[in-house]
Amino acid sequence: MLAALLGMLLSAAPAHAVVELDITQGNIQPLPIAIPDFAGNGSIDPAIALEISNVVASDLRSSGLFIPIDQAAFIERGLDTDSVPNFADWRVINAQALVVGRIGGIDGRLSAEFRLWDVLSGQQLAGEQFFTGFKDARRVGHLIADAIYERITGERGYFDTRIVFVDESGPKDKRVKRLAIMDQDGHNMRLLTTGQTLVLTPRFSPSTQEITYMSYEGAVPRVYLLNIETGQKETVGSFPGMTFAPRFSPDGQRIVMSLEQGGNSNLFAMDLRNRHTMQLTHTAAIDTAPCYSPDGRQITFETDRDGSKQIYVMDADGANQRRISQGEGSYSTPVWSPRGDLIAFTKMLNGRFLIGVMRPDGSGERILTEGFHNEGPTWSPNGRVLMFFRESPGAAGGPRLYTIDLTGYNERQVATPAFGSDPAWSPLIN
Repeated sequence: MLAALLGMLLSAAPAHAVVELDITQGNIQPLPIAIPDFAGNGSIDPAIALEISNVVASDLRSSGLFIPIDQAAFIERGLDTDSVPNFADWRVINAQALVVGRIGGIDGRLSAEFRLWDVLSGQQLAGEQFFTGFKDARRVGHLIADAIYERITGERGYFDTRIVFVDESGPKDKRVKRLAIMDQDGHNMRLLTTGQTLVLTPRFSPSTQEITYMSYEGAVPRVYLLNIETGQKETVGSFPGMTFAPRFSPDGQRIVMSLEQGGNSNLFAMDLRNRHTMQLTHTAAIDTAPCYSPDGRQITFETDRDGSKQIYVMDADGANQRRISQGEGSYSTPVWSPRGDLIAFTKMLNGRFLIGVMRPDGSGERILTEGFHNEGPTWSPNGRVLMFFRESPGAAGGPRLYTIDLTGYNERQVATPAFGSDPAWSPLIN
């Protein structure tokens, strides 16, 4: 963990700086940004400084909002955070922003500082310094990328986050499924379960330290809570029938889930403080995949009570249930954006699997991507990017993780050692 974070070490430019991105536009031209290799102070392995600057460049490139300039085009070399760049050398290669960093070691800790410059105006936009353990070098790169993203776009970044997902290995008919966690860029993956029992639907707590998931441990499906730092595990409770899709409330005090009883399933909320359970829906249909709104006042879910799977919204106590999906096809896996403005979903239409978004009243439906079998969208904490999994066909096929931003133009695969499914994005790490 970071031992200390010193915000705005150096003076920042006023709010009228030239370099800004309006990311509310539909199709954004990526901002050319120069990121020279970070300098080292001689007390650390130069490879650490290079790794951190590479993480910054990779994060910003993956957002689709920035295009790092090829270093072969650089004219000025050997920049350091203590000097002012020769902006004419950067303007001639069309750089609009410039990041200069220096990495060092102090008293057994890693020291990292950076400056963000507006090349056109010659103004400094941001400067921060971080102190951390050497094992957190990549995380420092994510933090710097977040600071740059926020300063230029005006919205919080999402790079200092993690993904929990189901790691899948082995032949398709004997697939071993284990819980795994990794950084949002696919690095630092570690397994959380052994694969001896089937695991499904992992979801983060707002605290980021705990996840809830379903497991068939002991041949009985149960909902578990797992502390991802200590490995401590406990059952939420044993329920008759099957339990599906548990998910935390925004305050982390409750979970909402689907319980199967007598061939149908209804939604229940449990208070984790006293284990009191309240039934929210009472239908002969299959109600499942519930998700709270970010203010905790509403829940979206999928149901087949109208003959095909559709998306509904209701109050958190089960009142005012109403259908919001109105298009053709069937809808599933609704997930409320952290911003509260959109609900993501999976849609099946004419044999195609689509990932899209709509407003909470069902208006403004937009399809972002389609594929052979897309499913399971999850939001970045700033509500600008979705991760999902896509199944590839054939006996050797399997699920892979992908991201897509709200423009629908920036789709990328997230590399994992084996197949991966059912991702869940963490909040920003504290």
